[in-house]
Amino acid sequence: MIETENFTAALLRDGYLDVETRTIGPNIEVPLHSHAFDVRALVLSGQAGIDCGQGVVVYRSGDVVEVAAGCPHTESYGPQGYTFLVGRRHPA
Repeated sequence: MIETENFTAALLRDGYLDVETRTIGPNIEVPLHSHAFDVRALVLSGQAGIDCGQGVVVYRSGDVVEVAAGCPHTESYGPQGYTFLVGRRHPA
């Protein structure tokens, strides 16, 4: 598993300057949407299903999630919720 300190350092190095740890409650469904920024996240606990138009990919503890700015996607969170360390890279 990637250590959070190393992951954070890599985020900052790659321009993901908005970094935080977040928790989302259990059994949440987020309908189709997109972001105006790139997202890179390290799953710390729980699981998420993310569908960027190619079918749902399930991410669990230790996995890295990446969603490009403008990419329409849905999100669903499992029965234990979802905690992740996330970085956002805003356009210049």
